[in-house]
Amino acid sequence: MRPIRAIIFDIYGTLFISRSGDIGTAEAMAHKTARIRDVCRRYGVDEPPERITQRLFKGIRTAHERRRASGITHPEIEIDLIWKKVLGWKDNHRIRKFALEYEWTVNPCYPMPGLDETLRVLRRRGLTMGLISNAQFFTPLLFRLFLGASPEELGFTPDLIVYSYQYGQAKPANKLFAKCREGLRAQGLFPVNIVYIGNDMQNDILPASKLGWQTVLFAGDQRSLRLREDCADCRRTRPDLVITDLRELLDWIL
Repeated sequence: MRPIRAIIFDIYGTLFISRSGDIGTAEAMAHKTARIRDVCRRYGVDEPPERITQRLFKGIRTAHERRRASGITHPEIEIDLIWKKVLGWKDNHRIRKFALEYEWTVNPCYPMPGLDETLRVLRRRGLTMGLISNAQFFTPLLFRLFLGASPEELGFTPDLIVYSYQYGQAKPANKLFAKCREGLRAQGLFPVNIVYIGNDMQNDILPASKLGWQTVLFAGDQRSLRLREDCADCRRTRPDLVITDLRELLDWIL
C-alpha cells in the first residue's frame, strides 16, 4: 500500500453508532410514539405523533421526487425546511430545536468505541482529515456533544468537510466526492495517498475506489454495515482493508 497522507471519514455507522446506519430516521423506527408525543407536547404541537411522522415522510418523499424529476439521481433534503412545511412555523430556531429533538428521539447516536483516541492519534501524526457524509444541520453537533469540540477544532480540514444537505445530493453522488477531491488537490494530495473509510459498500467504498483512493470498510457495527450484495458493482469491488474497530487504523496508517 502507498503511504497515507489524508484520511476521509463517513460519519453515521462509522464514527458514530446509528441504528439506521445513515442520516435520516428510518420509518420503521418511528414507532416510538410515546417519546415523540413528549417532544410534541414540549413544543405545543397538538397532533398525534403518528400523524406528524406520516407528514414528515410524505414531505421527504415529495421533495425527493421533485429533485429526481429535475435529474438528480440521489437527492438530499434539508430536514429543517421539511419540518417548516409540516409544522407551519416561521421561527427557524424553534424549528431546528424541534427537528433535533425529534431525530434524537427516533435515532439516537453514540460515538464508536475508540473514536476519541483514533482522532487524537491521527491528528498527532499529522494526517490531513476530512468528512464526506449524508448529513443534516445537526450532524456536527455530535462531535461537540461527545468529543467537546467541533469537527474543525478536532483537526478536520474545513475544505474537506462535505455534508450532503449543503449540496442537495446524497451519497453515492459524484458531486460530494468531487468536492472533497478538489480540496485534496488544492493541498497537493494524490489519490494513491488518500484513504476513505465507511460502512457502506455502495455509498462509501465504491465511489471512493472509482477515484483511485484506498478504501477501508468499517464492519464494527452489524446494525449499520451495508455490504450491498445485490449490487453487481459492489460485488466486484474489494476494500483494501476491513476493520471492526477504529483503532485498527492506527496499526495500518503509519
